Amino acid sequence: MSALTRMMTATCAVVLGAGIGFAAGPVVDAPAGKIEGVSEGAVNTFKGIPYALPPVAEARWTAPKPVPRWDDVKSAKDFGPACMQPVSLAKTIYTQDIGALSEDCLSLNIWAPASAAKAPVFVWIHGGALVSGSSKEIMYDGAALSARGIIVVSINYRLGVFGWLAHPALSAESADGVSGNYGLLDQIAALNWVKANIASFGGDPANVTIAGESAGGLSVMYLMAAPKARGLFNKAIAQSAYMISTPELNARNFGELSAEEIGAFIAVKADVADLASLRAMDARQLMTLAATLRYAPLGTVDGKVLPRQLVDVFNSGEQAPVPILAGFNSGEIRSLSFLAPPSPETAALYEETIRERYLDLAGEFLRLYPSSALEESRLAITRDALYGWTSEKLVRAQTSLGQGSYLYLFDHGYPAADNEGLHAFHGSELPFVFGNLTRTPPYWPEIPATEGERHLSDAMVGYWSSFASTGAPAAANVAGWSAYGSDANYMLFADVPHASTKLYPGMFELHDAAVCRRHATKTTPWNWNVGMISPILAKAEGCP
Repeated sequence: MSALTRMMTATCAVVLGAGIGFAAGPVVDAPAGKIEGVSEGAVNTFKGIPYALPPVAEARWTAPKPVPRWDDVKSAKDFGPACMQPVSLAKTIYTQDIGALSEDCLSLNIWAPASAAKAPVFVWIHGGALVSGSSKEIMYDGAALSARGIIVVSINYRLGVFGWLAHPALSAESADGVSGNYGLLDQIAALNWVKANIASFGGDPANVTIAGESAGGLSVMYLMAAPKARGLFNKAIAQSAYMISTPELNARNFGELSAEEIGAFIAVKADVADLASLRAMDARQLMTLAATLRYAPLGTVDGKVLPRQLVDVFNSGEQAPVPILAGFNSGEIRSLSFLAPPSPETAALYEETIRERYLDLAGEFLRLYPSSALEESRLAITRDALYGWTSEKLVRAQTSLGQGSYLYLFDHGYPAADNEGLHAFHGSELPFVFGNLTRTPPYWPEIPATEGERHLSDAMVGYWSSFASTGAPAAANVAGWSAYGSDANYMLFADVPHASTKLYPGMFELHDAAVCRRHATKTTPWNWNVGMISPILAKAEGCP
């Protein structure tokens, strides 16, 4: 073929595929419109694709609306802006530059094998306490996972006061009479976009796994509980998820103000006359006000988007009946020490307080969290009450529905982390899961470039990608991972993956009893108010 013929052939291909002249990368003609990405060897990437219209101005605090099909070729070579969030000046291991912020942030990114055909789809939901984070964080690069034959999608969703605010006036204008949960509705809109468009990228819309860590894991549980999300995914991965009590729309329960009361309080502090004025308020000013007022975003139990408290949904088997992979890290609280209860002055005071607050449960509590190791016990209490109990709750619940359920504990350390007292800290599994050992934030403890670290990461990439493919995690040349089942199987990730049974015996039963008793009173939340700062847990009917 002559040079002229080759040039004409390439030009015609681009024109036919894109409708314009030369294209620098692959062009996909999806139902949403033509999208031009970037070829990175065996993987094609498409970044910053809008999946919903910008929720700005009069659209602030409304459900996301679909983007009409565009006629031109949309360039998808760069990440879109992150959603509005406070920018902290403090330097932590999680600090990184996520670039521009905007309310026009509802975009997603795709990593697809160049030869993909009906490939499994892995949709990643970032963490950040529902107030921060972005799909473009460096550890979330999906190339290594995609190289295992799956399509990776990462999404932005509205955060903080923009994503989770409820208010009586917002409920009044809603056809369902509810408000809040806009960030969750964004996630559902992204899943609907994936269902409609992912086949054009070589993906299988009937084989979608939702996955997330921390607030992303919380979001996974919200999606499993949300009727509007039913049928949009087929499997779930929840890393360091936390099943805590959630404000209800217009009722005070479990020691919480109603979600509408919280929103009304923010509006009063904003000194605005009406909802239109609140919508017109400068985004950064509103964001700063919410942070000053210590607004802590959570989903709203509204009877529509979130029908009930998560614990009620999972206790009743009303969640999506899908396979699940769930787990947590042994050192969760080492990097989140502000969540731990205060240190007792003496071992005697510790034991006395626990007996006063846990009553007949105190003996088991002190066995699990002894006074002889006060600091380790203090960290383990919150770890287990938030993350450990939740992880086992999820695998037990899905097992009861007859679904494949897989539990893990990440207990891997390396010198830079261990020397800082951060063994297996919150989020430390992420570089291993994504195969991005060298792509970590600037202050993240550096992972050594050793064969052992690479082998562990290769195994975790294998387990996660195979679960997304088949619903059963498997990896080459490492331990087989059995479903939780009646033997309470789990996988321990230390220096190498190690199959074991009965994780922290008695841990789940203790915290399940504590949550049950709090739930029974309808006056007490369940979150990080445990140990020395727990309410008194009196016996309650129907609870252990």
